[in-house]
Amino acid sequence: MEKNHYKSMRKNILASMVLVPVIPLLIILAVGYYYFTTSIESSTIASMQRIVGDHCQMIETFLNERKADLRLVCDSSSYHTLKDPERLQEVFVNLQKGSNAFVDLGVFNGDGIHVAYYGPYQLTGRIYGEMEWFKEVIKKGYYISDIFLGYRNIPHFIIAMAKVEDGETWVIRATIDTFMFNDLVKKFRIGKTGESYILNRDGIFQTERRSGGSLMSEDPDHLKYPSHHSGIRTFLANAEDGEKYLYATIWLKEGDWILVVRQQKEDAFKALRSASYLIVLIMVIAGVLIVGLAFYRTDRIIRQMEQMEADRENLSGQLIRATRLAELGEMAAGFAHEINNPLQIINNEQALMMDIWAELKEKGDLKGSELMTDFEDSLNEIHIQIARCTKITQAILKFGRQGEPVVKDIDLQRLLPEVVAMIDQKASVHGIQINQEILSDTPFIRGDSGQLQQVFINLFNNAIDAITTRHGVSGGHIDIQAGPTEDGKAEVSVTDNGIGISPENLKKIFSPFFTTKPVGKGTGLGLSICYGIIHDMGGTMEVRSEQGVSTTFTIRFPVAG
Repeated sequence: MEKNHYKSMRKNILASMVLVPVIPLLIILAVGYYYFTTSIESSTIASMQRIVGDHCQMIETFLNERKADLRLVCDSSSYHTLKDPERLQEVFVNLQKGSNAFVDLGVFNGDGIHVAYYGPYQLTGRIYGEMEWFKEVIKKGYYISDIFLGYRNIPHFIIAMAKVEDGETWVIRATIDTFMFNDLVKKFRIGKTGESYILNRDGIFQTERRSGGSLMSEDPDHLKYPSHHSGIRTFLANAEDGEKYLYATIWLKEGDWILVVRQQKEDAFKALRSASYLIVLIMVIAGVLIVGLAFYRTDRIIRQMEQMEADRENLSGQLIRATRLAELGEMAAGFAHEINNPLQIINNEQALMMDIWAELKEKGDLKGSELMTDFEDSLNEIHIQIARCTKITQAILKFGRQGEPVVKDIDLQRLLPEVVAMIDQKASVHGIQINQEILSDTPFIRGDSGQLQQVFINLFNNAIDAITTRHGVSGGHIDIQAGPTEDGKAEVSVTDNGIGISPENLKKIFSPFFTTKPVGKGTGLGLSICYGIIHDMGGTMEVRSEQGVSTTFTIRFPVAG
């Protein structure tokens, strides 16, 4: 039943010690993770938007600069001048000095006839009047085309500019280096998987996509992109290849082209993934520490509780034994009192017999003989033993005296021999020699003689037990020394050659209920009570011991004033 009680208690303590720190830890980590992930996501998206904006600005600037180059040609040269091949070549060379993006240059009349051309193809005389790009440039005054094949049958795009001169409309057109423009768009880099490309309104690639997507082919993912919008849009979507991407889109070329930048989600948010791993690692480490500490502390608490329970049971038993000893002490005092009365009668009768014996000897009624001598010796021995018994009963009565302590000056030169006399017979039975060295200048001390008698009896009895355990009934000795100290105190030391005290027990020797004796042979109260008595007298009590060699108790008292 008791084991089940501790088992249940252990579970409850362990659960509380784990849950109490874990729940706040989880809440803190969850809140921190939420705000951290939100911050990382916002930072990643903001960074992509900034890069996309800069990239878009660069592309728009490139196109506007090429358009401005052609506008400058139109403004600085006439139709008739540009019809001259040599002049057209000169203009083209000047254009390429400004930018090597130009591939060729051509001049068209109002009917779309290619009247002059400088470049790698044979296009002079071709008619473009029905071409979409020609209609747009006549209509708008300028035009930047999508990628198309044209007569040259290779993907390219052109920038054209129309001008009215003397009532006649003419057009100048330049082909832009598609590969150069493609590289300009593709050079965008962000992370490992980031890429950029341009589509027209129909989702046709105007530049190549690094992960797959050739010029003039259809982007299978274009329907996922938002319709025409202002500014930069970001969103997450699954691509045709099954990967999830973070997209950023912006429209350029007056809404004819859309610049798409995308990056795999795992690559884009790798900082977030690293943070997640770190948080998981922190949770695991913290969890292990919390659980480990909880198990350790729980085990310690349970062990302490079990020890307290054992101490309580031991205390209960010791209190019962102490009560019995107290009762036995009272009985012993009563016995001593009862014995003392018959002793007084015996003593009186023995004294009467001695008086009668002396009177008979004086009258000469008794004849001297060996038998009479033995009889007289017996009467004298009776007198000696009666005196001894009287002394013992008086000591017991004095030791068992109850009531408030009576503080008075105490002469250690008298007290110590009296106490030694009480245990002398016990020591003699066990073959223990008691040596006393009490100096004549030992000062008086102040205290209760009954309590002090209790202290010395306890020390002497402990010494006898220790010696008997080690030596049996021979070879033991107790050395008692008393005298003044250099600092003006009285000192008493009791040394025995018993079994000694182990270092770990030496630290607990004055603790209440601590005993090294077997159950039933000690209460563990003796030294604790002795220590308290000496402390109340203003003195100190110390012990030093070497296991298997000897033990010395040293008591220092303040001298009587």
